[in-house]
Amino acid sequence: MKLKVILIILIGLCTTLNAQSQKEDTLNSIRTDFTNSIKKDVEEDNVKGSISIAIVKGDSIIWSGAYGYADYNNNLKADSASIYRTGSISKSFTAFLMMQLVEDGTIKLDDPIEKYLPEISELNGYSDATKITFKHLASHTSGLIREPKLEHAASGAIEEWERKVLQSIPKTSFKSKLGEQYSYSNIGYGILGLAISRAAKKPFITLVRERIFKPLHMTNSFFTVPKDKVTHLAKGMDISSIGKNNSKAELEHKGRGYKVPNGGIYTTPNDLAKFAAANMGYTAILSKHSLDTIHSGHTPEGNYGLGFFLYQDSNVSTVGHGGGVAGYTCSLFFEKESEYGVILMRNYNSGNTKLISASKELIRKFKNLF
Repeated sequence: MKLKVILIILIGLCTTLNAQSQKEDTLNSIRTDFTNSIKKDVEEDNVKGSISIAIVKGDSIIWSGAYGYADYNNNLKADSASIYRTGSISKSFTAFLMMQLVEDGTIKLDDPIEKYLPEISELNGYSDATKITFKHLASHTSGLIREPKLEHAASGAIEEWERKVLQSIPKTSFKSKLGEQYSYSNIGYGILGLAISRAAKKPFITLVRERIFKPLHMTNSFFTVPKDKVTHLAKGMDISSIGKNNSKAELEHKGRGYKVPNGGIYTTPNDLAKFAAANMGYTAILSKHSLDTIHSGHTPEGNYGLGFFLYQDSNVSTVGHGGGVAGYTCSLFFEKESEYGVILMRNYNSGNTKLISASKELIRKFKNLF
């Protein structure tokens, strides 16, 4: 009788292990198809650039790699530790930092920005009916236009970004009523970053370094790439000419005017994987309640949280952000339920791989296995 029970247990165990092995094989097959497709796209795009990849499960990178050149003219291949510009993924960091200040009791989401940044009253059309809050700016429901009507607002040294924000405020107007609709605003995030700095009484860049980069051990994440890391920087490529560097991208490494809180971060896929893990609750630098807050819809349309785009269909619900600046495009998306995430970083502006849709589709396929 005992022998029979043991045999039943062993058969059950073997069946479970076999099923698990089959799932792992299928997962690896899906991943291989995905990465082979990206490799093919990079080759066919033929600008001599690269796409670097990190695929995560919870707090672990389950696959990372790259295809193409980080620096074609110096014959340097890319890898998952190559440094790229994140563009608007920087907004996710700004909102994350904002929630850290909320947890500290330094600010409240519904605090009017004017409390810390009185200069906001210089907005074109500002009145008592337009008392913009931190939540409005972080959710793109402030009603502000996308870019200020200030010449050269998006150019200039990084050290001048706060001055550029202040110069931009009187040149910024409203396109919709406060809280009425989602309306993407880069200058809104510039204002948000400066207000965060004022409230915390510390430079914004220092806050991000100390409160996000350092505790997450994001050692290859910067606002200005240091000299000893420049060789790891993927060079932004010109999509109109094979093997030619993007001249605007080269210029923007010196600074992009006010665009620091909304587009100033440089990082790697491996470092972004750590930020993804933090957003899935694998560190103590932001509580579950706060994570749920920034990953929940705060727009009438329900498409944006606080610093994160939200997408949901019948079988997948992703959180993340994309980014695009001169010479670079990237995406970071994850699903909290399945804990799968995909980071794609490219050193050219367009190509066969549609970064965001490709990331979501891979997450969907992984999730459907389990």
